[in-house]
Amino acid sequence: MIRLAITAALALGLSTPAIAQSAEERLASFRDRVERLEDQHDIEVLQATYGYYFDKGMWPEVADLFARNGRFEYGARGVYIGRDRIERALLLFGPERLAPGHLNNHMQLQAVIRVAEDGQTATARWQGMIMLSEPGANGIWGVGLYENEYVKEGGTWKIADLHFYVTGMTDYDAGWMRSAIPMEGMSAIFPPDEPPSERYRAFPSNYIPPFSFPHPVTGEPIEVVQPRDDLSGRE
Repeated sequence: MIRLAITAALALGLSTPAIAQSAEERLASFRDRVERLEDQHDIEVLQATYGYYFDKGMWPEVADLFARNGRFEYGARGVYIGRDRIERALLLFGPERLAPGHLNNHMQLQAVIRVAEDGQTATARWQGMIMLSEPGANGIWGVGLYENEYVKEGGTWKIADLHFYVTGMTDYDAGWMRSAIPMEGMSAIFPPDEPPSERYRAFPSNYIPPFSFPHPVTGEPIEVVQPRDDLSGRE
């Protein structure tokens, strides 16, 4: 539907006089733009689907969204590589299909998606909102940022590298002014394939994950000034 509507409108524009480019060149340019828009849409659906599956503990379905050598990194837990390893690592977040009393909501908002010119790879940044609960424990509110990479395998977009930066977690009742829950580290039960790719502290610190895209107006890279942190060597 998107392709038909845009292509029809652009085809009418080909008859406009005094255009330097030839009709063939313009049509090829418009076709590329439509394809990149469709790629962005497919990636947005892919990431939203990840959220819906992750929320309900559908771990095999989540793992199938990743590329063959896909990478999964959540907070300070380390990096898991490959679908089988990712599927097993997801059990650290709770039982498959979620047992009674468990809540595992992860929402992805504020998408900024950039597709490479060849339409084979892409990056995206998302804002994450978290609501967690389990029997015998108080609820948790959380926030974070995704900086992800995607790849087209066999004509289908898949997650190549999912990196969720936990920027803050707090007790549901105590709230942000009285509670700051630290990130979980690497599991001793099921250790990651690689240690965390970045060392940082969550709230009350204010680490900002580097941006994968430039400033949309100036076109300049976004320079991020990180807080002082002796853990990561930023004195």
